[in-house]
Amino acid sequence: MTKFPVSSRRSLLIGGAAAAAGALLVAGRSGPGIAKPGYKAAAEGPWAVELFTSQGCNSCPPADAYLGRLSMRPDIVALSFHVDYWDYIGWKDPFASRETTERQRAYARVLKQRYVYTPEMVVDGIGHDTGRDPGPIEKLLAEAQRRSPKRATPELSRATSGPLSIKLAAFELEGKSADVTLAVYDRRHSTPINSGENQGRSLQNFNIVRHFELVSRWNGAAGEWTIPADRIGPLQGMAVLVQHADHGPVIGCNKLEPAYSG
Repeated sequence: MTKFPVSSRRSLLIGGAAAAAGALLVAGRSGPGIAKPGYKAAAEGPWAVELFTSQGCNSCPPADAYLGRLSMRPDIVALSFHVDYWDYIGWKDPFASRETTERQRAYARVLKQRYVYTPEMVVDGIGHDTGRDPGPIEKLLAEAQRRSPKRATPELSRATSGPLSIKLAAFELEGKSADVTLAVYDRRHSTPINSGENQGRSLQNFNIVRHFELVSRWNGAAGEWTIPADRIGPLQGMAVLVQHADHGPVIGCNKLEPAYSG
């Protein structure tokens, strides 16, 4: 695990500017579906796990594999954010971006970390660990459930080739505000690595975020937003995170995925 100091510069959630409340453009087509609040495995879930990783990091593959297992659970929204600060070491991660690195740095400031590192799993915006050992992550998930038993779980729906609809029921925010963030992700990639610390390996990555953006700053009133159909790629998954403003604790999340083809 390599540590990098946390920048004091305030980061943006996305590379350019956040979208205004209402519609948001993202990136094609996927199958029909609906993801409603609540799951048998966690009646008031699901819960969010965000992995910050890099194909240039030789300690990341075990965490990548664990995220792959988490991604199969209906009670978990598992997302993989590839950071760019490992690119200098000899392998440029094709999925890395400055925007994902800035998201990690924002979490580091909020969670009072002295440095960022990979691999790092942030659980429901409340805590972090490497993700190389499932034990600490399962403990953080239990703590997230204890802290947030009542969830602002968004309902996601999409007909074949249609727009994505995001609905939120009224929720008491106790005078605070929340960010509604959309992540569009590829379900799986296998990448041969030709240089760097993982040279000679073929790495498996899961739920790789290719685009994420702020849909709206939310005041807790019932709301609905529409994502145009032609901006979501074929076979991509979609997830929505609802969290206290400026990378605070997650208070609700959900995912909508086409049939998985591995």
